Amino acid sequence: MPNITLVRHGQANSAAKDETSYDQLSDLGWTQARWLGDHMRATGDHFQRIYAGTLNRQVDTARGMMGDAVEIVQDPRLNELSYFTMAQLLDDQQGIPLPDTREGYVAHLPKVFGAWMRDEIADVPERYADFEKRVTDALDDIAAGHGRAVVVTSGGVISLVMRRVLGLDLMGWSQMALAIQNTSVHRLHLVGDRPMLAQFNATPHLEQPDRHHAQTHL
Repeated sequence: MPNITLVRHGQANSAAKDETSYDQLSDLGWTQARWLGDHMRATGDHFQRIYAGTLNRQVDTARGMMGDAVEIVQDPRLNELSYFTMAQLLDDQQGIPLPDTREGYVAHLPKVFGAWMRDEIADVPERYADFEKRVTDALDDIAAGHGRAVVVTSGGVISLVMRRVLGLDLMGWSQMALAIQNTSVHRLHLVGDRPMLAQFNATPHLEQPDRHHAQTHL
């Protein structure tokens, strides 16, 4: 398994309450992506392979980072879980409303993840077991390739990878997902015969004082 770098997409439409409305980068999201690409080039961080999911916010972040001329392999297995859809189903079926503050999401997200894992939400777009399998299969296929790879995806996908690598329980997985910042960088290295976490949630392109405002989660 070569070095794999995971990048969460830039800030999307943080006021959205559904999947379609959320799937577009904000002006700040585009800026975050460009700054990350500039930082990678300035520090000599080059990749032989570039992957992204097929969602607009993922592909646009990859293009903002790497430029339009770079070939990006789009793989739907790297797409995000359908959080808003599941949250609405949970509200309809169990009366647990979608929060409107970040603090509310801290308590809400593990409820959605837990109910999803236990198959307690009817008519979900994708069962948890299927989500876990397609993300794992995608990363295994990327790991089987040659050269350094960067994968632009979403927080749910990245946190699932961290869950498997670190053996996290539900609450650990939820806390990991909530911590992941927009355009944050995460690195996996192979140690022996298994992937090991070498870096989590790094935002070196946003550490300058005049860029602290761009350190976002939603």
